[in-house]
Amino acid sequence: HPDIEEFISAKRENARLQMFNLSVAVTEDFIKAVKADADWDLKFKGKVYKTIRARDLWDRIMHSTYEYAEPGFILIDRINQYNNLYYCEEIRATNPCGEQPLPPYGACLLGSVNLTRFIRGEFTTQARFDFERLKEVVAIAVRLLDNVIDISRYPLEQQAAEAARKRRMGIGLTGLADAFIALGVKYGSPESVALAGEIMNTIRCAAYASSVELAKERGAFPLFDAEKYCAGRFVSTLPKELQKAIKTHGIRNAAQTTIAPTGTIGTVAGCEGYGCEPVFALAYIRHVNDKGNDLLLNYVSPFFQEALNAACLPEETKELIINKVIEHGSCQHIEQLPQHIRKVFVVSSDITANEHIHIQAALQRFVDNSLSKTIN
Repeated sequence: HPDIEEFISAKRENARLQMFNLSVAVTEDFIKAVKADADWDLKFKGKVYKTIRARDLWDRIMHSTYEYAEPGFILIDRINQYNNLYYCEEIRATNPCGEQPLPPYGACLLGSVNLTRFIRGEFTTQARFDFERLKEVVAIAVRLLDNVIDISRYPLEQQAAEAARKRRMGIGLTGLADAFIALGVKYGSPESVALAGEIMNTIRCAAYASSVELAKERGAFPLFDAEKYCAGRFVSTLPKELQKAIKTHGIRNAAQTTIAPTGTIGTVAGCEGYGCEPVFALAYIRHVNDKGNDLLLNYVSPFFQEALNAACLPEETKELIINKVIEHGSCQHIEQLPQHIRKVFVVSSDITANEHIHIQAALQRFVDNSLSKTIN
């Protein structure tokens, strides 16, 4: 677009945009032009307004993202290629946090499963994850969200029509990091990567199976085309028995899975790791808006304090550890801390970029919408 150069810095120069998340929709042709060091036309409705070097524009985006965390960029062609509804819509943008790619007039409908509720024998050597219970809860969640589509009051008629034709939803998770801690698993370790994938695959399969059952009762979403839908890049990765069931009975909801940031609902649920993120810090000052007043709350992880109490450390040692955690947010350099506690209580700054990416990749394989993940 001819305004792309101004758009890159728009948020820094316009106070009205401060609460918006801005991203650039990047096409595969542009990526190819960057790799080939080719020129790139800035155009709108067929008219070329300016020609620039593709790498110069790429560098401006990257420098701005590094220095200001804005704009993000989204591989819009790849998203459309993997969209379950590739045959009847074009994804144009996402919701504010990027986890829900949407066509014009599309609406978010998200629900997150609190993973801490599926740990059995937490903080013990016999700790395990209850996958069977997870399947049961996800099936109920799909039915709940499908009902929400019909009872919601949409601001615009076009939004109501869009939701009714496709019945898109996003079942996800929160408290992934909390679950790892309760199981004695370090976030970012190979064990955590494998477990994250197993959890998300369970959610995906349970959600699709539940939506097939709903289709038997209530009918498939109106734009369902069995051949085209099952030929989609994501749907074709489902287990063969699920693909067969979809072809035979249809499916109620066009898309099923999303991992949202869950900052507010994660806090309400008592989680310390929101969405698929690690714990941000074991201690920090939390700002709370109380009727316009900014309240400052000193927060220390209850999980961490529980682990310290279970370790039966002297009171003066526990106090020393807590003070160091309050000072640094992390516990990785506290010599007085038992190794088994230090192993699992990692925070975002303790985790390498590659470890973040491996967790994201393990989850992303089983997400048909998208996920929100921060990698500093």
